[in-house]
Amino acid sequence: MTQESDYYVVRANALPEVLRRVVEVKRLLQSAEKLSIADATEQAGISRSSYYKYKDDILPFYDNSKGKTVTLVIQMIDELGGISRVCSKMAAYEANILTIHQSIPVNNVATLTVSAEISSETKDISGMIREIEAMEHVQYVKILAQESRLSGTSAQG
Repeated sequence: MTQESDYYVVRANALPEVLRRVVEVKRLLQSAEKLSIADATEQAGISRSSYYKYKDDILPFYDNSKGKTVTLVIQMIDELGGISRVCSKMAAYEANILTIHQSIPVNNVATLTVSAEISSETKDISGMIREIEAMEHVQYVKILAQESRLSGTSAQG
């Protein structure tokens, strides 16, 4: 018997439009000093009732709260210096690498699992993932889990 998860990590292109617009309303409210919810929802093109219905259920992945751990699975061509380049990219974003595990390469392809601590100094995680995905030797990047060790909550992909 499987237990259904309360949390999921989903790429933006898989989200219904209303959820993306709720995130936009939240961004507008944070960036503008005296913007009302009515004005923000109008700018984002959704109703206030939609905003209130979903506002507590969707959080942007790039929320860099101290103590959060993100685990990525990266499939990559096994080549000299490949892991080093991935680690350097993560270091450039100031993500603190906690664990790294590489599978034994099969047909010159290896799977790398990396867990990193996200702190208030860590730059945009979504940007880091996009840059790692764009690396020549990387075939794909998946977010396996995101958890906050301070609050005890986690989301697994």
